[in-house]
Amino acid sequence: MELLTKDNDSLMTVEKLVPEGNDLIIHGQIMGTLPVRAVLTPDQARAALKLMNFRTVLFLLTILFRPGRK
Repeated sequence: MELLTKDNDSLMTVEKLVPEGNDLIIHGQIMGTLPVRAVLTPDQARAALKLMNFRTVLFLLTILFRPGRK
């Protein structure tokens, strides 16, 4: 999975998501070269949900069925 900037440049490449205890470990590379291992804790996941309104939640539910960039 690749996270892109608005200019369509690679910001982060996520190589794998691994559950470890109660956390989610995100393995990847930032800017294509710098290896990173990020940790998403339950507290941070709940904080992310608080950032979303109802419209954003609906968007996330439907994004899998939308066409990708060409």
